[in-house]
Amino acid sequence: MSAYLTRIALAGMACALAAPASAQTVARKDLSIDGAVTIATTAMADCKAKGYKVSATVVGRNGEVLLQLRGDDTGPHTMENSYKKAFTSRTFRIASGEMEKRLKDNPQMGAQYLTGFTTARGALPVMVGEDVVGAVGVSGAPGGEKDEACVKAGLDKVADQLK
Repeated sequence: MSAYLTRIALAGMACALAAPASAQTVARKDLSIDGAVTIATTAMADCKAKGYKVSATVVGRNGEVLLQLRGDDTGPHTMENSYKKAFTSRTFRIASGEMEKRLKDNPQMGAQYLTGFTTARGALPVMVGEDVVGAVGVSGAPGGEKDEACVKAGLDKVADQLK
């Protein structure tokens, strides 16, 4: 019987040693849907006040669409373009327009062949400290710098919540 108990004790010790000492978790902040709605509607309102008909896309931490809004009387391409801008901004952690310079500096850049990639200006990452928790893209204004300015207005509206 003691040999049996010894084996059970040894098996128990082996299991205990094989298991991790403590569970590891990742603490992080994510962009809420309320925040996404505020950013997108503020960006679109800013563009509308300037006479631009735009659509907006907000993507989350993994580049997934959290929200898309198509503005009144916008072109059919604005939804897709706002998504590509937001996706590019999120995945590369930069303003989408910076990709144009990167592509000019490195014409062989493989990223240009990725689905959802664009070099068009008009999206900014959503940051909480140094962490990129999403991105916002706008499309439809007459120039990417105008789209980007509307995105900036949306981000400024929630800046106090992104700390």
